Amino acid sequence: MADPRLVVKLKAVRTAAGLTQQELADRAGLSRKTVNTVENGVFTPSVLVALTLAQALGAPLDALFTLED
Repeated sequence: MADPRLVVKLKAVRTAAGLTQQELADRAGLSRKTVNTVENGVFTPSVLVALTLAQALGAPLDALFTLED
């Protein structure tokens, strides 16, 4: 289970980019299941996975993930 303080904005950024989960997964070299579980807060991504997703979307890391105050 993901840390409840983590705010995941991955889905909003992905859909704004016009990408499906599979397209993002392909760009990032990850599985669609990984993208799905991160988007849905099933688990907290490692730094490597988070950076890979940000790079694949051409977005800064804090556009995808922030901590709740």
